[in-house]
Amino acid sequence: MSATRWLDAHEQGTWRSFLTANRLLFDGVERQLQQCAGLPHAYYEILVRLSEAPGRTLRMSQLASTSLSSRSRLSHAVARLEEAGWVRRVPAPSDRRGANCELTDAGMARLEEAAPGHVEEVRALLFDALSPEQVTALRDISETLVAHLTDSPLWPAVGDGVAGSGAVGSATP
Repeated sequence: MSATRWLDAHEQGTWRSFLTANRLLFDGVERQLQQCAGLPHAYYEILVRLSEAPGRTLRMSQLASTSLSSRSRLSHAVARLEEAGWVRRVPAPSDRRGANCELTDAGMARLEEAAPGHVEEVRALLFDALSPEQVTALRDISETLVAHLTDSPLWPAVGDGVAGSGAVGSATP
């Protein structure tokens, strides 16, 4: 058994700052979405992912894996979104056992309504505090960590422009 590779003082400070910043950032984003849009962040993320998918439809298994959610947790969230009329499950045309999740027009409208407040909160909490160089460094670090922690991309590739579906794409989680 190898010896524990303890964090040095600089690494420990970096870890604690990273952890605290993440918690504060996501608590703020979650609070804004709950208070202003009545949506938990997980539901908002499902709507965004569907809005950016071809035909506003994704296979349930793909939606679960890319949103880092268990299939049962995703199924529960989709059931709640179905009750609201924002998504619907449809049989997968290529596989009778599989199911797709489709964003409805009402779901798209709900997302478009929630997106401006969400993107403003993300901008206020994250981007307004960083220089352009820091934004570039944060993206590089984040992409490095994602590549280290998973075998497949979790979001479609995005250039320097806006992703997916116009203004809603700019409001991604």
